[in-house]
Amino acid sequence: MNNLWQSLSGLPSFALYFALGFALLAVFIAVYLWLMPYRELQLIREGNVAAAISLSGALLGFVLPLASAIAHSINPVDMVVWAVIAFVAQTIVYLAVSRLVPHFGDAIKAGNVAPATLLAALAVAVGVLNAACLTY
Repeated sequence: MNNLWQSLSGLPSFALYFALGFALLAVFIAVYLWLMPYRELQLIREGNVAAAISLSGALLGFVLPLASAIAHSINPVDMVVWAVIAFVAQTIVYLAVSRLVPHFGDAIKAGNVAPATLLAALAVAVGVLNAACLTY
């Protein structure tokens, strides 16, 4: 029985980090969607696969370093700082791809999956690198 109580002693920290992680994810989604020059959720609701691919890549690219920040942070403030850095990294990825691929926004609106896949792959790749760098 003592082992159970010892295991549950971490529940408040788990709840705090989980809630904070979920809140940061929600903020990331809201701000990321607001920054996009097209209505990504509307496109997804209409069946636009390209929009779904690009948003999915951005989400994974953000959540990977967020998870690493949760695992390696020394406190919740440290976690939030690294989450902000992960958000900035994902924004830079989007800006880079939108400059590399002419008329990127129009391509996503038209359902062109090639640039969306490139964005998703780069977003995840940068997210993995970001997460790996958080193992200080």
